[in-house]
Amino acid sequence: RHASVWIRESPAQSREMRRLRRWVRTLDSASLRKRSVLVAAAASGAFLYGCLHHLSNASAAPGSTPAVATAGGVGGAFSYFGKFKIPHKDQVFFASEHCLGIVNLKPIVPGHVLIIPKRVKPRLADLSPEEVSDLFASVVKVGPKIETHYKGTALNIATQDGKDAGQSVPHVHVHILPRRPKDIEPNDKVYDMIEDWDGDPDSTKPRGKLEVPPDSERKPRTMDEMRAEAEMLRKLFPENTPQL
Repeated sequence: RHASVWIRESPAQSREMRRLRRWVRTLDSASLRKRSVLVAAAASGAFLYGCLHHLSNASAAPGSTPAVATAGGVGGAFSYFGKFKIPHKDQVFFASEHCLGIVNLKPIVPGHVLIIPKRVKPRLADLSPEEVSDLFASVVKVGPKIETHYKGTALNIATQDGKDAGQSVPHVHVHILPRRPKDIEPNDKVYDMIEDWDGDPDSTKPRGKLEVPPDSERKPRTMDEMRAEAEMLRKLFPENTPQL
């Protein structure tokens, strides 16, 4: 006999809906059927208006960084990490409602991956509560499986929240590094390495800040190498495999 429609309305929409409800209440009981049709039509219109308004706001201005990381959804050809294009087939191994897991061009250790929100936002505070929750839920889901797969015994989980914290790519991202005993000496050196990585994640030049032994130098990987790792890691997350 009664139906409720829950819609997230803008202030302007709320005012219009209140005006409509006041008018509908003036109808007599013989117009009940007509009233139901009118309310359903108004709710549908408000919903469509909200969708169009959201899409309009999400559209990036020409030459600007897209507000949404994916092109055509996670099933599209690529996503953005800041201004960098991330080919889905080559680098994305994990997808949740709001986040992606990507492999690295220059991993600090084997299994070094990133979790990023699909929307290109520079600071944690710029994300919605749902996005923040999904981001760290994804970190908790991905971390243990990465640790086990790469035969680690611990994890480094780190993020630089803003430029002055060492972030150079203006897109929230969380590092996940599987660790083993004595894989990096001294152990705290890893934090300098993460900061150095964040300073130039796409560079093919040698790192100047750290003196890394020749046999441990991190060289940029080929797209084939990253694709092979992404394909392998997707098998660890059957419920979160990107639809490529």
